[in-house]
Amino acid sequence: MRRVRPGAAASRGGAGGGAAGGRGSRAAGEERALTSVAAGERQETEPKDLPRLWHVTLSVSGDPTPLPGLRRALEQLAHDHPFLLTSRYAPDHAEIRYWEEARDLHDAAAVALRLWGEHRRTAGLPAWEIVGLEVIDRETYHQRVAEGYGPPPASRVGVHPF
Repeated sequence: MRRVRPGAAASRGGAGGGAAGGRGSRAAGEERALTSVAAGERQETEPKDLPRLWHVTLSVSGDPTPLPGLRRALEQLAHDHPFLLTSRYAPDHAEIRYWEEARDLHDAAAVALRLWGEHRRTAGLPAWEIVGLEVIDRETYHQRVAEGYGPPPASRVGVHPF
């Protein structure tokens, strides 16, 4: 839904508006009333296949690896995958948290399950396996955080030891 400031509709569309601007039935200069949707409600006309934001937590683990090399690899992954929020690591495991834009949970999870393997060679990541995956929608993430039982608060954006 496009919101318009009072008076802005006339200045953008010029006089007359026309059918292309969707203002053909209003007189020039007439203001359009703004409408809103209450929090949590969805409009019936909203397509269900529009992308949504999903909070992803990917956990990996494997044989111990030297920390300086692991840190460099996770920093390279963050560079290659710019939506990465934070990575935490130890010699034998790591956790990656980020936001993914996807049509549904299945698509977001599929991308997350490929992330480590697809970037392993280019980022220099260790040959670890994925041992955990959580994908939740934006509303659930914020609800959990507000209620105090969500994912642990992310440390500063970036790559940090556990």
